[in-house]
Amino acid sequence: MEAMKDRVLSASDFKAKCLACLDDVEQLGETFTITRRGRPLAVLAPAQRAAFKSPRNSWSRKARIVGDIVGSE
Repeated sequence: MEAMKDRVLSASDFKAKCLACLDDVEQLGETFTITRRGRPLAVLAPAQRAAFKSPRNSWSRKARIVGDIVGSE
């Protein structure tokens, strides 16, 4: 999905439309620049999600087996 063009909102408009803006960021990947007195103040953009890491071998080299784990002597 291609991100839409950056939208510019004044701080007062952002305050009034905050939840709708968050929905647009989440669903459409939109980015907003929030301004105060015409100057950029903040950028609202989608968060970077961490890449999925497989749990396979997650305990590799973190534990050590001591003794016989098969025999029950």
